Amino acid sequence: MAQSGADLGGVRALITGGTSGLGRAMAEALGAAGASVAITSRSEDRARAVAGAIPSAVGIGMDTREEADVSAGVQGLLDRWGGIDFLVNNAGIGMRTVNPDFVAQPQGFWTVPADGFRAVIDTNLTGYFLVAKAVVPAMLGAGRGRVVNVSMNHATMNRRGFVPYGPSRAGAEALSRIMAADLASSPVRVNVLLPGGITETGMLDGVRLPDGAPVLPATVMQAPIRWLASEQAADLHDARIVAAEFDAWLSAYRAR
Repeated sequence: MAQSGADLGGVRALITGGTSGLGRAMAEALGAAGASVAITSRSEDRARAVAGAIPSAVGIGMDTREEADVSAGVQGLLDRWGGIDFLVNNAGIGMRTVNPDFVAQPQGFWTVPADGFRAVIDTNLTGYFLVAKAVVPAMLGAGRGRVVNVSMNHATMNRRGFVPYGPSRAGAEALSRIMAADLASSPVRVNVLLPGGITETGMLDGVRLPDGAPVLPATVMQAPIRWLASEQAADLHDARIVAAEFDAWLSAYRAR
């Protein structure tokens, strides 16, 4: 791994769903710091197009819901790079897929189509599992590696009208804790990163927010993801970092 948060040369990072929003912001931050970055999208053309604008990036077509697709994409990247040091599970879809006006007009869980429920869970939870399942064995074989699972506020997980998005994120956090426990005695580290509030991503396209509602930029994820990829975070395990509070969190962590 790299020697500092400012220089990530030598780090090989895979970011799922890296063509827009939080994923793209994180990919740009890691690429600018010298890391080799692979971003995924269900559309290979889109992944390659976006990767072309990010330093040292490659685009991969990968549907994180499909085990065969994930296995092929990860194996292709391992063949290309020889290893993956840093996995960011980020690919996700939001409430807009089942309720386009979910903020102003929340709907009861009983109105959610079963197919819509499965689509969100398959992407936001099963996808995290499948990609980590494909990548972590290679990390264990290399004797090093880090996994960051992107999440959301606990309030979002319990919010009225937020089935299936809330359960999908709650499940991803539980998965992260179990992954960390399973890997505690290994050289692979697992942590959770979340923005810390409503964030400007494609999940908000066309959504009516209350007047004056604060919206974080996707770039709020950049400083913490650079740090998590650096040697300074080599020993961090089973932590939950709120990006909007990162400076205060880091000061407290360094003062321990």
